Amino acid sequence: MSKHPVDARGSLIAASFFGIGLMAAIDEIVFHQILAWHHFFDRSTQTVGLISDGLLHSAELLMLAAGFYLFVQLSSRRAVSRLHAWAGLFLGAGGFQLFDGIVDHKILRLHQVRYVDNLLLYDLAWNAFGALLLAIGFMIWRTARSSLASLQGGR
Repeated sequence: MSKHPVDARGSLIAASFFGIGLMAAIDEIVFHQILAWHHFFDRSTQTVGLISDGLLHSAELLMLAAGFYLFVQLSSRRAVSRLHAWAGLFLGAGGFQLFDGIVDHKILRLHQVRYVDNLLLYDLAWNAFGALLLAIGFMIWRTARSSLASLQGGR
C-alpha cells in the first residue's frame, strides 16, 4: 500500500467544482460577452442583465477558487487521484452545461442560447454537448473506480 493513499472522492469533488466554474466561465465569456447572445437574466432591462452576468461571474469564481483550494489540499497530502480528478472535471462541466440548458433555458426561462426563430438546433447542440461531457466524465469515473479497486486488491 502506498505511503500516501489517494482520496478518490475528494479528487472527484474538487475537480467537479473546478469543472462547474470552468464551464460557467466559458459560457459567460463566450456567449455573454464575446458573442453577446444573451445575459444570465434576459427578462428585464439591459442593466439587470449585466448585473445578473456579474453575479454569475462571482459564482463561477467561487467555484473555481473552491475547486482550486480543495485540489491544493489534496496535492499537499499527495492524495490526488488523477483519473478521479479528470472524471470530476468533465462531470462538473457537463452537469453545469446540462443544468443550464434544461433548468435555466427551458424550465425557468431565464434566457435562451440565442434569440432566433428556431431555437431547436441551438438547444439540441447545447444539451448534446453537456450530455457528451457527462458521458466522458462517467466513462473516466468508471475506469478510475475499477483502477482503484484493482490497486486495493479488489475491494
